[in-house]
Amino acid sequence: MARIAVLMGVYNCAPYIKAAIDSIICQTYSDWKLIICDDGSTDNTLIIVEEFKKKYPNKIHIIKNRMNKGLNYTLNHCLRYADSEYIARMDGDDISLPKRFEKELAFLDEHPEYSIVSCPMFYFDENGKWGCGKAKKIVTKEDFLHGTPFCHAPSMFRRDAIDTIGGYSNDPRTYRAEDYDLWFRMYAKGFKGYNLSEPLYMMRDDHNAFKRRKLKYSLNEVYVRWNGYKLLDLPKYKRIYALRPLIVRMIPPKIYMYLHHKIRNVNLYKKGLDLKHRQPEQEDKD
Repeated sequence: MARIAVLMGVYNCAPYIKAAIDSIICQTYSDWKLIICDDGSTDNTLIIVEEFKKKYPNKIHIIKNRMNKGLNYTLNHCLRYADSEYIARMDGDDISLPKRFEKELAFLDEHPEYSIVSCPMFYFDENGKWGCGKAKKIVTKEDFLHGTPFCHAPSMFRRDAIDTIGGYSNDPRTYRAEDYDLWFRMYAKGFKGYNLSEPLYMMRDDHNAFKRRKLKYSLNEVYVRWNGYKLLDLPKYKRIYALRPLIVRMIPPKIYMYLHHKIRNVNLYKKGLDLKHRQPEQEDKD
């Protein structure tokens, strides 16, 4: 039994899936099992994944959905095949930096009071790295008011925490906000999380990512926020923050993209002051 089960749901990721799996194979920590669920892909994604399975039969497990079911269902499908102490996430078009598992696992081993660990992400597109996120280290209930406090794709969490809350919600109203819903329910049960200061993950954020910004997903986030605020017993007068996704949607696309890139460019610049002297995967000491 591997200590880490990596859950990867894939859907039409053929141009990117090789780099994503390679980034797992190249981790400095090697006691992991990669569980890949193909969510009804219509391109060559599954063929590429099966080639990796032939090369690494003891490290990669493949399962399939009969039709496209969405990430919530797909990750729960993966969970049924995970028998590890820790669960890690990974998306099929992103890249984990080499020391991600090593550092996240070390943190959870050394800090039993925390059940979730994540980190900021670098953002990249076909032209390379263009931005960087940031995250608050110690997350309190109040931090949930401003958005999801943990990046989902680079997260790692204890198996007992997700088992306690029954996995991801299959409610279609949580689709595209399944991670936010997950953290709400974990915190409601008393589990806590922490964000490392160092980016250990690269998220693909290109023009196609913007096309996925749909009204129904904003409405789903409003639903998740409203229910989550009640779960955490946050003050009623602050629950107006649940409407934030709809307000953001009112921003004209060009202005939204400008602000989206501007903020992350600034963060990348700040990180870059240190990155001139070391590799991206080395930990910040601030």
